[in-house]
Amino acid sequence: MQNTKEPQGMEVCGKPFQCTVCGNDRFRRRTALLNTSWATFLGFDWANRQATCAVCSRCGYIHWFLPS
Repeated sequence: MQNTKEPQGMEVCGKPFQCTVCGNDRFRRRTALLNTSWATFLGFDWANRQATCAVCSRCGYIHWFLPS
């Protein structure tokens, strides 16, 4: 999933997704590393898993999604 500058609608499990805080249906998508202390300590941050984040364009709440 690509990062997006413009807010877009999205689906989760085949259903339209809405912000759990404000009910908005537009999000900016981002990827984020799930850092672990050992990987960071050893300088292997690049080896950490990634999550997809949906940032609500209205209230800014960040919804995190792990890869399946």
